[in-house]
Amino acid sequence: MKNASLKQLSTALAAKQVSSVELTQSYLDRIAQLNPKLNAFITLNPEMSLAQARAADARIAAGNADALTGIPFAQKDIFCAKGWLTTCGSKMLHNFVSPYDAHVILQFNNAGAVNLGKTNMDEFAMGSSNETSHYGAVKNPWDTARVPGGSSGGTAAAVAARLCAAATGTDTGGSIRQPAALCGISGLKPTYGVVSRYGMIAFASSLDQAGPMARSAEDLALMLNVMAGFDERDSTSLQRDKEDYTRDLNKPLTGLRIGLPKEFFAEGLDGDVAKAVEEAIAEYKKLGATIVPISLPNSKLSVPVYYVLAPAEASSNLSRFDGVRYGYRAPQYDDLADMYEKSRAQGFGAEVKRRIMIGTYVLSHGYYDAYYLQAQKIRRLIAQDFTEAYKQCDVIMGPTSPSTAFKLGEKGDDPVQMYLSDIYTIAVNLAGLPGMSIPCGFGANNMPVGLQIIGNYFDEARMLNVAHQFQLATDWHSRAPQL
Repeated sequence: MKNASLKQLSTALAAKQVSSVELTQSYLDRIAQLNPKLNAFITLNPEMSLAQARAADARIAAGNADALTGIPFAQKDIFCAKGWLTTCGSKMLHNFVSPYDAHVILQFNNAGAVNLGKTNMDEFAMGSSNETSHYGAVKNPWDTARVPGGSSGGTAAAVAARLCAAATGTDTGGSIRQPAALCGISGLKPTYGVVSRYGMIAFASSLDQAGPMARSAEDLALMLNVMAGFDERDSTSLQRDKEDYTRDLNKPLTGLRIGLPKEFFAEGLDGDVAKAVEEAIAEYKKLGATIVPISLPNSKLSVPVYYVLAPAEASSNLSRFDGVRYGYRAPQYDDLADMYEKSRAQGFGAEVKRRIMIGTYVLSHGYYDAYYLQAQKIRRLIAQDFTEAYKQCDVIMGPTSPSTAFKLGEKGDDPVQMYLSDIYTIAVNLAGLPGMSIPCGFGANNMPVGLQIIGNYFDEARMLNVAHQFQLATDWHSRAPQL
């Protein structure tokens, strides 16, 4: 059953071909076998998972099952889950057991899904390689000497290695799409505000967005049906009518206009990635789409803008971690100020400290106007570029990442090179648009390549249709690493 889609699992559960308890136990067994090699999971609680599975079996027997009832999912360790250790990949929260459920967790619980465990991640979602986690680096299932991408690297590795049916991730500057590309799975970042951020530990509040990660676009649509929806506890949650994201999956693509930004195919893109993406575009032409050359002139500024705005918001959000109410507290200190200083110095890792310092600097008196305010103005220009582009096309396509998965430790000494891993994804977050990555081939060293699809605001259903039709015509999404 490990290669079954969510729809196939749902059908099998409804037909009593397998029970949720059997399915959950099979995944727990596989995690026990492979997680020591991959380090994809931080926390497991088989008792809680199997209790949810028994409840799901009872619900199925009573005829009250939903589409995802009884299916085991993994949850990124950025989502608070009641009774579960919730660490955000940090020593700072190494002992924090959440007293409540995040909105996303609650939505899965209400659907009758099973929580298999919490997946590893870059500390406080800050990273592009899943090497900044306090719990150690995650390994790419296609080559364990390489990174899985980040910050949702644990989720991407778990889905690719078939350690779960599907899983959740979060995307602040590409942290769903980039690891999805590097691990050969599908991942979707919805329009900002479509999925509630309540109970999702904040990194950069104006950029963070939760989304699904799975093997196929059809699976993403089924998950988004559960995850999306208004939540009054989140002031940025959008009050919109509920959508069925599976509704357009089977529409033909005849007449679809695909915009190809010249900036996405310029210097810095590896040749093997460009080749796989170009072959995917050719497949779309066969499916009836037309290609429209477009330009996103300000996209080259997205990385510097992001690394002003995101650290500024992180500096503010992470000020709450001070050793007073919860989380790590230094064992020895002289007074309150000393406790703050030592708790934060010992509790945060190097990358988190770097971003807090950058963020505090750009928000400080005398630098706010020069850096933060200027970055916000350019952010508006980046969003306007997309608005103009969508007057000419329906979706935008290009590479998700400039390269395939790089080796562990390869970019650790050069933060700028690491930051450039997200050069094609960051602009989407700055504009608040939906974006996704789907597998479209393999590059050097037989590592997966991701195709990025960017839609207009609230155009997730069309994006999922575009991805699904490609996946009906190709089999890249069904390829699995040999473990």
